[in-house]
Amino acid sequence: MQTKIPCVLMRGGSSKGPFFLASDLPQDVDLRDRVLLKLMGSPDMRQIDGIGAAEPLTSKVVIVSPSERDDADVDYLFAQVVIDRAFVDTGPTCGNMLSGIGPFVIDQGLVRASDPETTVRIYLVNVDTLVEAIVQTPGGEVTYEGDARIDGVPGTAAPVKLAFVNAMGGKTGKLLPTGNVLDTIDGIAVSCVDAGMPCVIAHASDFAKTGYESKAELDADREFFARFEAIRVQAAARMGMGDASGSVIPKFVIVAAPQAGGSFTARYFMPHLTHPGMAVTGAVCMASAAAIEGSTVNAVADLGPGNPRAIIVEHPTGRIEIELKTSGAPANPVIERAAVIRTTRRLFEGFVLIPSSLWPGEQAA
Repeated sequence: MQTKIPCVLMRGGSSKGPFFLASDLPQDVDLRDRVLLKLMGSPDMRQIDGIGAAEPLTSKVVIVSPSERDDADVDYLFAQVVIDRAFVDTGPTCGNMLSGIGPFVIDQGLVRASDPETTVRIYLVNVDTLVEAIVQTPGGEVTYEGDARIDGVPGTAAPVKLAFVNAMGGKTGKLLPTGNVLDTIDGIAVSCVDAGMPCVIAHASDFAKTGYESKAELDADREFFARFEAIRVQAAARMGMGDASGSVIPKFVIVAAPQAGGSFTARYFMPHLTHPGMAVTGAVCMASAAAIEGSTVNAVADLGPGNPRAIIVEHPTGRIEIELKTSGAPANPVIERAAVIRTTRRLFEGFVLIPSSLWPGEQAA
């Protein structure tokens, strides 16, 4: 006997994973996590006994429910299912998977569509942040076809505009959690910034890197990973985030001057592998850091005039553009709005099956 759980598999930005309604999963958190591990096939490097695709960008789960907040339509809980350990991390969020939320909840009947586009207000539970997703809905129906193109994904699709409206301090309560624009840890200058995703950002040159290395080149240098991991853990403690040695946040980033006409170049770590492209929330944080006078990002960035202004992050598979609006003092600005264009696609819908001995399907009390 197996338990059927309603499931929609979606590509969100440059990530992919199953989307669930919270009402279709166990309410007990420990049981829910065991169910997620089983359906994804973890712990196993191939995830052969589940629907995970054996790499971090495809071992992600989205859980959605109607929101009780006055300023949101739905709540979005993100779960990173670790591949080689029996661990489900709900500390971070995922901005790429976020792009699928609007279309998903409209298709599921949680939000009524309008014509020609629909704004869905999403509360990111993991990081206490609000996002407005503008979805293309001509004739009151979600369309996935369009002319928008994002790096790291083949072809084109309908654009989904994601606007982070209160990204500052989601995890720590402050844009600059340590109180400093720059901190020095193990002799390395870093900027610790919390906007969309808490990040610890250093200059690539301080690690004898150019910042233009490929994912494969960086992943092969385990001494480099060990060095920055020690800095990341110490930075997390200074940021008030406790012991980060077993957590994927804060993220570590190295930056350099732009190479291809963007604002700056970045390499983003997850943290034990190099991201093949760029996380949306990471890009929001780095764009916010670029606007902070004296930060590690600001020091290498080529920023154009205007407010809002476009900040373009170069990454291993291309570029991602953030439209950033700020106010206040340059050394400690207020991040009023950060918007990015992503695409998404509904891939299949049906049921994912798990042994009924793990969970027979009843909701836990």
